[in-house]
Amino acid sequence: MTVIVDASVALKWVLDEDGSEVAAKLVLDELLAAPDFLVLECANVLWAKTRRGNLTRDGARRALAAIRTSPIQLFPAASYVADAQLLAFDLEQSVYDSLYLAVALAERAVLVTADRAFAQGVARHGAHASALRLLAE
Repeated sequence: MTVIVDASVALKWVLDEDGSEVAAKLVLDELLAAPDFLVLECANVLWAKTRRGNLTRDGARRALAAIRTSPIQLFPAASYVADAQLLAFDLEQSVYDSLYLAVALAERAVLVTADRAFAQGVARHGAHASALRLLAE
């Protein structure tokens, strides 16, 4: 089964964070996919970390290159954005986060996220909780 990952997981592949080992194991053990928005979101987080002095520009460039070359199938976000917006309204979550769930639902996959707040928001509404798994840390 395909596993959809969001930026919170992909960033753990290139940054030393809690859960990085578990996230790296996904790359080895699972068939991974995500909306192509993942690359943009990761680039923005890496930029922000650089601005805060937590990462060098060269480190950010290398990290983004590693994410872009990871074995992950990217789906065009535009194909799922309408469903993501509907989910965002229903779940009271951002369209950005809901996009990953929309892809998981459409592709009959499971979304793995390290975003506890999003996972809790989805769980509160129950209907799509089975399509989401929190990354074990």
